[in-house]
Amino acid sequence: MLKAKVLLVGPRESGKSVLANFISENTEGIGSYSPTQALRILEYEKPNLNANTRGAGCRFELWDCSGDQKFETCWPALMKDSHGVIIIFNPELPSHLEEIEMWYSCFVQQQSLLDSQCLLVAHHKPGSGGYTEDLSLAYPLNRLKLIHSNLEEDPEDVRMEFIKYFKSIITFINESREREEMSIIS
Repeated sequence: MLKAKVLLVGPRESGKSVLANFISENTEGIGSYSPTQALRILEYEKPNLNANTRGAGCRFELWDCSGDQKFETCWPALMKDSHGVIIIFNPELPSHLEEIEMWYSCFVQQQSLLDSQCLLVAHHKPGSGGYTEDLSLAYPLNRLKLIHSNLEEDPEDVRMEFIKYFKSIITFINESREREEMSIIS
């Protein structure tokens, strides 16, 4: 079975743990806010997601990283061998819009990940104001795939967007392996 490591990063109180729980179908801590201390790893197995004939599915490690910058010294260790990064933010908080460029720089650019390995999630908390569909992001963030998540109103749409993203990560891993194997052969 294929294994993929995906980091969930972003500002404090943006909903990273809520989305990690939702994606992995984990019911731990639902309804109460508890800041993540450094890191929490959830395993999520998705059968039949791997289109390649080498495996029937994929086991994802979802690394739910604290949004508290006091853990910045841990970031290099967290980033090691990651296949993808999901940057989560609350679009209704101006401070989050300012911070996400730093998260992109640290977790995507410093690892030399491709933009296709990154997903930007504007997470709308329950009872929040409304959608900010006209969200305009500066370069380089405007090149990234952006989804809006509202788990009260459209949980299945959110789940489908994550599945599409995970499929793209699997494709990337398979293509990287094939390139590596071809370079060994030739």
